[in-house]
Amino acid sequence: MSKLDVIYVPHETLRQTASVVTTFDKDLYELANGMLETMYENNGIGLAANQVNDLRRIFVTDCTEEKNDPMIYINPEIIWESEDVAESEEGCLSLPSIYSGPIERPFAVKIRAQDIHGDFFEREAEDLLARCMQHELDHLNGILFIDYLSRLKRERALKKLEKYLKDMEKKR
Repeated sequence: MSKLDVIYVPHETLRQTASVVTTFDKDLYELANGMLETMYENNGIGLAANQVNDLRRIFVTDCTEEKNDPMIYINPEIIWESEDVAESEEGCLSLPSIYSGPIERPFAVKIRAQDIHGDFFEREAEDLLARCMQHELDHLNGILFIDYLSRLKRERALKKLEKYLKDMEKKR
């Protein structure tokens, strides 16, 4: 599958909860590979299916500098999170040009998910990868990182995004 189109806020799919994947077939494989290609082409480190207008519970990540650790998580769930938390800025391919103020999340997590064949696996992560996994899992539940901001900061971010998207449309 080729590169997919990333949708932007306020697209309604971004606020919907993704459905559990029960069919592990060629279509799912093509979606996962298309998501990885799209993530890489957009210089992202994670991408959830909601962001390409698909409501299946799948996200992909690769937080390495070398872009050599592509991971596919189907039906993911956090089964453990650290008590230690970390604050960091976040961005999102569905909110281009917008970066948050510090958002607090658990520093480390363990996720249980299925691979492209439907086999279960667990992966522990900390720091950037843990943050990325939590961010993408939020997408699958219809939650955006701007939801963690104060109302004023969220409104400013949305106005900035609106201007950015209008400017991009003019350049086309």
